[in-house]
Amino acid sequence: MSNKLPLLFPPERMEKLMAFDRLLTIMDELREQCPWDKKQTMDTLRHLTIEETYELSDAILEKDLPEIKKELGDIMLHLVFYARIASETRDFDVADVLNAICDKLISRHPHIYGDVKVENEEQVKQNWEQLKLKEGNKSVLGGVPQSLPALVKAMRIQEKARGVGFDWEEKSQVWGKVEEEMQEFKELFNAEKEEVIDAEEAEAEFGDLLFSLVNYARFINLNPETALERTNKKFIKRFQYLEQKAKEANKNLKDMTLSEMDIFWEEAKRI
Repeated sequence: MSNKLPLLFPPERMEKLMAFDRLLTIMDELREQCPWDKKQTMDTLRHLTIEETYELSDAILEKDLPEIKKELGDIMLHLVFYARIASETRDFDVADVLNAICDKLISRHPHIYGDVKVENEEQVKQNWEQLKLKEGNKSVLGGVPQSLPALVKAMRIQEKARGVGFDWEEKSQVWGKVEEEMQEFKELFNAEKEEVIDAEEAEAEFGDLLFSLVNYARFINLNPETALERTNKKFIKRFQYLEQKAKEANKNLKDMTLSEMDIFWEEAKRI
């Protein structure tokens, strides 16, 4: 596929290109004139980019489209910022970045840009992982970032293993593994026993149980990270309702009984 641009663009494409050019121009001006922007490096931007990504994630969960648009803009700024910094050392620029991802997308989609035939999404994923190995990846799991949150990492590890055929065949098998891990944990660390437990062993067994639950969620097309975050948000809203009602009753949560708090909690659930 040629990287050359046509001489004329449809109006809607021209509008997008002009908007991107406007961002590149502003980035150049800020980098050259603004004291804060001039000082930034890839290292100083890194934690800000992570924060912006989580803010986008929150907006997506809330289905807040105006906020999603805003957060996408913030992330787009960061991407352009990194490319501008790299261009100053002549390592690469934004054109190199965009052409590289275009080339990768083309090479990873031989069923679109080549003569490979696929029947479904699963075959697309399998081809993707096989192509990555041919490109030099030493392990199917090599592309999973080490710094991913553990729940997300478990999901990605399992997805990538599935991409090369290493997976359960039936849903019942996966649930059986969940029950097996649950029983093992219960037998080793029965809540009714008051004895001191081996924290390291308990942590390992609990990790196995969580991993099997993530596996089952993946198998039935649920995203465990999204599911847990929705529960987090639900708990926060209900707890904040409890706090508000306690405040209206001139009570301190620390002085209330669990039964008293439970009344407001049940109200929050009904709301």
